Amino acid sequence: MKKKPHVRYVFPTAPIAPVTLNGGMPMPSWFDIYGLAPDSPEDEQGVKQSAQKLAQLISDEEKRGIPRSRIVIGGFSQGGAVALYTAFTSGGSKLGGLLALSTWMPSHKTLPELINQSENKALKILQCHGQVDPVVQFFIGVRTSEILKANCPNFTFKQYENLAHSSCDEELVDVFKFLNEAIP
Repeated sequence: MKKKPHVRYVFPTAPIAPVTLNGGMPMPSWFDIYGLAPDSPEDEQGVKQSAQKLAQLISDEEKRGIPRSRIVIGGFSQGGAVALYTAFTSGGSKLGGLLALSTWMPSHKTLPELINQSENKALKILQCHGQVDPVVQFFIGVRTSEILKANCPNFTFKQYENLAHSSCDEELVDVFKFLNEAIP
């Protein structure tokens, strides 16, 4: 995909922080991870703090004159979790779209209720996940897709047969197509 001249791309990077799952070793991380099992405790405060940072980036773009309806947020792995949480908790008018790549639904026990109260319930969402992802296992991606499908009418889930915790050409084609449709 060629960069569109009328589109501004902002790619925030997670700060370096110790991660419990990584033996406390520092790594780029939006929040702490205690475990990868669905019943593992979550760093809800860390997710909320990162969501506030993303909401501030959205606000900054609005101050530049970009309407929320032309802002697409997204992320990979932890970044996707933060984007999901932000989309449904940040308030304001509807965003242009949401990309959730190789990720999971944070606060999966409480966020579905918030989705139903959100202006972004009807937002266009593309979730992509590799079937052989050893980090965010495929069944976790499927569980996330089930929550989104049940609550969001403009949701699409794409899965990739030989994709681990990474991206592939087929996924990138799907992402570019989604972006072209979300922000023509």
